[in-house]
Amino acid sequence: MVRAPSTVFHHGWPRLRDWPIWTESRPLITLLLAVACGYVGWIAFYAVRFHFHPDNLALFAALLGCVAFSVEMSRRSSEPDGVVKDVYAVWELPMVFLLPGLYALMVPAIRLTLSQWRVRKVPAYRRVYTAATIGIGYGCARLIFKSVLPANCDPRAYLWSDTTMWLAAAGAGAIAQWAINQALIGSAFKLANPHARIRDVLFGRESVHNDATELCAALLVAVGLTISSLTLIIALPLATLLQRSFRHARLLSEAREDSKTGLLNAATWEREAVAEVARAVRTSSPLAVALLDLDRFKQINDTHGHLIGDEVLRHVANTMTGLLREYDLAGRFGGEEFVMLLPQTRAPDAFKIADRVRAHIARLPIFTTGNEPVSVSVSIGVAALDAGSSRELTELLAAADAALYRAKASGRNQVQMISTSRGLSAVRSPVDDEPAPAPVGGGFRGPGALPPEPEPDDGNLGLDDEFADEQFADDEFGEEFPADEFQVPEEGTASTATTSAFAV
Repeated sequence: MVRAPSTVFHHGWPRLRDWPIWTESRPLITLLLAVACGYVGWIAFYAVRFHFHPDNLALFAALLGCVAFSVEMSRRSSEPDGVVKDVYAVWELPMVFLLPGLYALMVPAIRLTLSQWRVRKVPAYRRVYTAATIGIGYGCARLIFKSVLPANCDPRAYLWSDTTMWLAAAGAGAIAQWAINQALIGSAFKLANPHARIRDVLFGRESVHNDATELCAALLVAVGLTISSLTLIIALPLATLLQRSFRHARLLSEAREDSKTGLLNAATWEREAVAEVARAVRTSSPLAVALLDLDRFKQINDTHGHLIGDEVLRHVANTMTGLLREYDLAGRFGGEEFVMLLPQTRAPDAFKIADRVRAHIARLPIFTTGNEPVSVSVSIGVAALDAGSSRELTELLAAADAALYRAKASGRNQVQMISTSRGLSAVRSPVDDEPAPAPVGGGFRGPGALPPEPEPDDGNLGLDDEFADEQFADDEFGEEFPADEFQVPEEGTASTATTSAFAV
């Protein structure tokens, strides 16, 4: 459920009931409060047993200065939306191994407060939860580290008496901190975005590699600090370089993705889709392309505003990525138009996948600030490349465009498909908001094209008998569909999907 917050201020401070956290789902609120309370309780436990020592305070101040420097570096490049990757563990993990536990628990709260002030203002509950997850991770890392070392030993002195055991204990603690932090952040992210792929966000190859590099750098800094505090002067330029590598990875990702939805942008999708189609033709593998267009999206923007419209786009994108496989390609053409490429997918399976996406989007629980539901639906056109067929991406897009046009003309909120052997078929929602008009201009034109099908009496499925209830026979897709079935519709009957950029 999505509700845009409506913050009302009273004497300069938002009232408790107007805090943005209450716009989140109940499971997410429960998780946020539980983790935050656990973090505060852990700090209180260490604070009761804390003993002040000037040497520890000096080391803490030096490491905190490096943290502040890294925050200023982030300020120069801004902080991205969503899950943020950084290099602060390079300076914070040594506190776990070399200082009393209270310091390691407190530093995330200090750093996130500084980020809120100097880098970017976000809802406070997000900063609190992030600090809590990092702090709990550091606390668990220290427990594991201390449990491996002999009881009551000085960690700095023990490093040089048994270096292997010290590094093993520190490494185990660092890995535990990373795993706990990923689990807590991933849980909150999944609850806030049910259709998001946690693996892509947190466990991508580049992301895991950067995290491993950061942990290794943190261990080296911890070892160096047992020799001399001047290690920080040597490590600071290296940490700056690591931070820039994180920024480079983010820039590469942003160059590939649509900024509003996180899907592939049109240029990247086209480049990767061309390679997939060529591979499918070369290996005689099936493949399908689907074009999605939001129904009456301009009406949503005009009625509820562009902020709600942007929220609709993001949730449609999350639904697509949540339902598709890892090797499927989902992209945004622009506006309210999306595209999917489904490798290794036969025509009947592509048909079912598209209708599953359509059905999930139709059930999206999106609400305005006044709790008014926002109705969302999509029309989808699918073009299937059967095994052994030879087509270009432009031909598949033109066919999917034509199928999308017919879905729009036949009443919206439905899927229509063209395969290289069967022709044009459709599935529509069980209940339509309005009667389906007759297809304008006959929909898709070309020799051998199926004529517009009459509306079924039960208003359920607009399929041939072989296609009823999404039951497909494997041998129905054996023959080649006529080549000119992939012609672009005549001018005046083109669909609203922006496939002209791909047409030749």
